[in-house]
Amino acid sequence: MAETTLVGQNGMKPYLSVVIPVYCGVNTVQQVVEGVTRILTEAGIGFEIILVDDGSPDATWSVLHHVHRERPNLIKAIRLMRNFGQHNAIMCGLRHARGDYIITMDDDGQHPPEEIPKLLRAIEETGADVVYGVPRQRNHAPWRNLGSWIVVSFYKLVFRTRVTPSAFRIMRRQVVEAILSYDLNYTYIDGLLAWNTDRIAQIEVEHRPRKVGRSGYNFAKLFTLAMNLFTNFSLLPLQIVSASGIAVAFAGLVLGLYYFVQKIVGNIAVPGYASLIVAVLILGGLQLLALGIIGEYLGRIHLNINKQPQYTIRESLPSLSTSDNTISEANNSSSSLDTNNT
Repeated sequence: MAETTLVGQNGMKPYLSVVIPVYCGVNTVQQVVEGVTRILTEAGIGFEIILVDDGSPDATWSVLHHVHRERPNLIKAIRLMRNFGQHNAIMCGLRHARGDYIITMDDDGQHPPEEIPKLLRAIEETGADVVYGVPRQRNHAPWRNLGSWIVVSFYKLVFRTRVTPSAFRIMRRQVVEAILSYDLNYTYIDGLLAWNTDRIAQIEVEHRPRKVGRSGYNFAKLFTLAMNLFTNFSLLPLQIVSASGIAVAFAGLVLGLYYFVQKIVGNIAVPGYASLIVAVLILGGLQLLALGIIGEYLGRIHLNINKQPQYTIRESLPSLSTSDNTISEANNSSSSLDTNNT
């Protein structure tokens, strides 16, 4: 494998943080950690790995304990009190990252660690703040690909970009620091990044088939993620409802004038109610749709005002390479700490 030629401050290679949200990763996360460790050690790059257990109901935390004991100088492990979702877990990991660059990747082995040097070279060569590793071919089930397509399509529509977001991404510390001020529950990392920079690039990477288990995302969760994207980062749904209301009102006016003329010229002998029923159904459906969308916005405002936590930490295992005050300092109003450091 070709060694990366990246240099950071003072002519030294950059320090890298790898953030991995983990959910039911008993059979995969250790192999992912070993792969990342091997690749970055061979490249001679200083790094840390931050594992965030997103409320796994299985023995994932025990595996993270074991992984931490094997490499206490490289690994931080954090356990959340319940399942808060992938993007919230990533925000937790970002708040504990110290690297010049931060990489996020999945725990299931579908993002090859061998592609990390390619991401590092790409962010340096392009000068971008964010580089996504986009799969040449997604090795997911058809329904999963459909859900991902919906989210990606919404993202491109909202932010007017051709870049395809991916969970395999590398970010400069500057842009990560910029998004950490966001402490609300409905988190969408790629939307926060697009809010703060337009220097975003992508490269093609390998995407491996999942060997064991299944994705923690189902179609409903992906659709919810798409709704979070729309309601948190765009007024487009409200604008669509407004435009639909105007269009239907105009169509109703035209239809009313048409029937008025027909009545004058005597072409309507027996008044019927079919057109009336159709109009009522269409208008009623549009009104319910509008109320539903407005309700989604109001519901999120309500929960955010009540400060529903972005995540809550149950316990953490800090790395031993530094005194690591990051664990205690990184907590802010978005999260609560109940740490039992071991």
